[in-house]
Amino acid sequence: MSTQSASARSTTTTTEQPALEQALADVKAKATEFARLAPTAKAALARDCVRGLLEQAPAWVAEGAAQRGAEPGEEWLAGPIPSIRLFRLLAESLDDIAKRGRPALGRGARRRRDGRLEVDLFPASAFDKLSFGGFSGYALMDAGVTEEQARARQAAFYQRKDPAGGVSVILGAGNVSSIPALDVATKLFVDGFVCVLKVNPVNEWVGPIVERALAPLVARGYLRVVYGGAEVGSALVHHPAVSDVHITGSDRTHDLIVWGPAGPERERRKAENDPLLGVPISSELGNVSPVAIVPYRYGDDELWFQARNVASMVVNNASFNCNAAKMLITARGWTQRDAFLALVGKALAEVPPRLAYYPGAFDRYRMLLDGHQAERFGQGDASRLPWALVRGLDADDRTEKLFHTEPFCGILAETSVGSADPVEFLGAAVSFMNDRLWGTLNAMLVVPPKLEADPTIAAALDRAVVDLRYGTVTFNHWPALGYAFGTMPWGGHPSATLDDIQSGRGWVHNSFMLAGVDKAVVRGPLVVRPTPLWFYDNSKGAAVGPKVADLEAAPSWLKVPSLLFSALF
Repeated sequence: MSTQSASARSTTTTTEQPALEQALADVKAKATEFARLAPTAKAALARDCVRGLLEQAPAWVAEGAAQRGAEPGEEWLAGPIPSIRLFRLLAESLDDIAKRGRPALGRGARRRRDGRLEVDLFPASAFDKLSFGGFSGYALMDAGVTEEQARARQAAFYQRKDPAGGVSVILGAGNVSSIPALDVATKLFVDGFVCVLKVNPVNEWVGPIVERALAPLVARGYLRVVYGGAEVGSALVHHPAVSDVHITGSDRTHDLIVWGPAGPERERRKAENDPLLGVPISSELGNVSPVAIVPYRYGDDELWFQARNVASMVVNNASFNCNAAKMLITARGWTQRDAFLALVGKALAEVPPRLAYYPGAFDRYRMLLDGHQAERFGQGDASRLPWALVRGLDADDRTEKLFHTEPFCGILAETSVGSADPVEFLGAAVSFMNDRLWGTLNAMLVVPPKLEADPTIAAALDRAVVDLRYGTVTFNHWPALGYAFGTMPWGGHPSATLDDIQSGRGWVHNSFMLAGVDKAVVRGPLVVRPTPLWFYDNSKGAAVGPKVADLEAAPSWLKVPSLLFSALF
């Protein structure tokens, strides 16, 4: 498929202006009713949606696989499973609000040596412990936030007396099919808005599925789904009935909405802090996602696991993920660098090139690889791009396109910083990630447990986690886990500003409804056995996915033996 044909297939349906006006009028008429709906009633609605999501899951997976040229197992993980999970988790938090006024403060909180508060968020249940043995996740709160303040700030919407509510316009993502449903869940049940969801033209196929799955919300007038391109989006976000906007997309689209077209008038607005958009906007806008390999003498199995880990992050969804690995950061002088990069190439070569369905992919691929010697893996054609690996970028080159442009296609690049000393490397890697790479969404560190046993290195790792200006930081595993867990806040680091938006502002998911979060942190083992379900070489996803979805919809130990059998045999 050429870039032109990809663009042509992405726009087929447009909701005309009279229907847009009606959609906005419908939800606005219900805004106060929904805002004042009892938490128990909202929990019941969320559970009704869980059942609808589960019912729609098979059709959702089949259509997603057909549209993207993907395996069904990948589509279970990209669409129904995280959607079902978040709606269920929010129902549980709403039950807690009904009983105690707020959700639980995660699974416990602790004070760090530097005085900062950490709130444990994962595992959230015994089922999570079984499925993700050795994994944990927590929120690092802003400096100065006490446990009492963290509790007082939770579920801020539900502390208001007689809220009037409002309308949130959600400009849906065009890549991952769960994003629209997850954004709707957040805006409704965390922020208290009724919603108009505009489905992105690239994946408009998911719109009817969302409408059917979330029929309880549609029937009550709390949600409307509309279709169209930039013109429809502009009409919605600047409509006087709208109180709030959320976008998952690009920083260019964000700035066009907030500041207007590029030119002198935009610059004036920025200089005078006079945004064109008159209502609050939250956003999630992508990232040049880094993976930093802390230098160490890794075992052969450890190197191969992490090479497959990185390759899985690259090839999933044809690399059209904002959290896809895009920049490997190795240590200067690390003796295993060449061996590791060779293994990454070997892993990429095991995956046939995927359908490059996202508009502009071919042009970005050519533009970003122009002037670079890239290793290519697999045979491309008119609809597929080979995976590309660019080694040895100069970390000091401030003009390097791959440092400040998210490829959003199957390109992985590598650069080296610091030295083979882990402490020196961590300091250099953090500076490089913070100051040279575009975006603030997520970063990953590969860290052997034996290094953490060294107090000096452990202290350097802790400083790295605190200092990294990313909304999610993970150890040894894909930051997409933070997206999928539902309990973890997901979004760009709060250091972003409206006129330098980076990966966006505000949190989604966040089922414990925390406020004052600096970042989410996910930790996992260096090597996991059996092979994780999201790895490219795990072929059991189609068999396991439906059982995971069913377990997430209604957790029961009676369902576990069948799930484990499917996963292991």
